[in-house]
Amino acid sequence: MTANISSFSSIPALTLEARALACVRGERRLFEGLNLKVSSGECLHVRGENGVGKTSLLRLLTGLSKPEAGEILWGGLSINKDASTYHRELLFLGHRDALKEDLTALENLQLYAALDDIHLPDEKALSALWRFGLRGREHLPVSCLSAGQKRRVLMARMLTRQAKLWILDEPFNALDVHAVQALQDLIAEHVEFGGLVVLTSHQEVMLPHVRVLDL
Repeated sequence: MTANISSFSSIPALTLEARALACVRGERRLFEGLNLKVSSGECLHVRGENGVGKTSLLRLLTGLSKPEAGEILWGGLSINKDASTYHRELLFLGHRDALKEDLTALENLQLYAALDDIHLPDEKALSALWRFGLRGREHLPVSCLSAGQKRRVLMARMLTRQAKLWILDEPFNALDVHAVQALQDLIAEHVEFGGLVVLTSHQEVMLPHVRVLDL
């Protein structure tokens, strides 16, 4: 059994839009007047040097931080109007892996599925872990896994989460060349089936339907 992404083609086209965003950190204005729009079946690659505000922009898009000015819309509505619905349709992966070190890889997937109120059969969770090279490690505590293997657990979570919008901060960090290709394939699959992706990466992103935003 191979785990695959479900199609979103049966739902109306979705759009994430930012209008005239401004972001200030401390005494420094990182950016202002920033506009972006990402629709179903698209990937936006946010690029820029360290410190220009890439992670800050992603945190604004997730609703974890508030902009100094401007607004963020999901499906034409402010993300603040119905934050709970927005967050159910969002998967955010930041720099920290957000895994429970004392739980196994399988238990981590099951825990997050329960928190997201998603029914996740064991066979589907195992299939997702096996797809990303974790066969034989699914019952090991995450604390015993390498940094790259932990990132593979997160890739399995991306597959099982069923979110329409993926916001990914440097998702290729700590991955070997084979895992990078596997993740690019996963993102391409998500986009092909109508998902939306916004990501930062210092690496070149070899994906279809990708646009670039330089900060």
